[in-house]
Amino acid sequence: MRLIVLAVLAVPLALLAAGCASTPPEPDPVQLKLNDLDARIARVEANQVEAAQRMDEVQARMRELRGRIEELEHNNEALAKQQRDLYADLEKRLAAASAARSAAPGAAGDGAATAGATAGGATAGSGAGAAPEGGGTAPATGAGGAGAAAPGAASSTEQAVYAQAFDALKAGSYSVAITGFKDFLASYPSSPLAENAQYWLGEAYYVNHDYESAAGAFRAVLKKWPDSRKAPDALLKLGYTQYAQKQYPAARATLTEVLRKYPGSDSAKHAAERLRRFSGAGSQ
Repeated sequence: MRLIVLAVLAVPLALLAAGCASTPPEPDPVQLKLNDLDARIARVEANQVEAAQRMDEVQARMRELRGRIEELEHNNEALAKQQRDLYADLEKRLAAASAARSAAPGAAGDGAATAGATAGGATAGSGAGAAPEGGGTAPATGAGGAGAAAPGAASSTEQAVYAQAFDALKAGSYSVAITGFKDFLASYPSSPLAENAQYWLGEAYYVNHDYESAAGAFRAVLKKWPDSRKAPDALLKLGYTQYAQKQYPAARATLTEVLRKYPGSDSAKHAAERLRRFSGAGSQ
């Protein structure tokens, strides 16, 4: 009888034990929180790594940009120095031409006036006429020669006013030079130095990036003094100005006109060089 009772009691106990063994244990809440925290930390660390990589890229880009800025500043300083040297060389040539003209038999008037009147003419081979372009714009051989200069000699007052404006241009004080040349032209429109003042006014506007005014000044040279020594340079620089304004068809036509009117001149040589840029630009 005892055995039967024990057997009957053993069955429920076995069933209970089997049920307990098949039911999974409940997850530990603390462990769940730890797992979630680990996942969040992993995501934060991944974001930090990505942010660090981006920061490295930004810093590398900034170093590259600073390097390019320093290079551009160096190039700008070199160009400015080159321009000052070119103007200084032109001044020396003008002084030499003035001395030679003063010593020549039958020289008319003050030699300084003649030197100023031929600025950028036979003495402009130093390159001052095209300093912003990095090359010289010497006069055309067919531009009329010495006979293109206006008759007579400039007065000492005219020479002084002109020299002040020209000195400002050489020093890089372009706004002062513009005002000086404009005042000179307003006060002495018939001076032998007027055509040169008009041309250098255009140059001052050009290097000051006032291309519209520069084009007007160069056109004035061509209109008022079409046979002067400055005409080839003025026509060339008009083409440069149109190029800077992205008026490519007009620039091409103007530079082609330089080749047609002044073949074999330095102005034609520079015009041909600029026209080759059109060929390399494709769409232009």
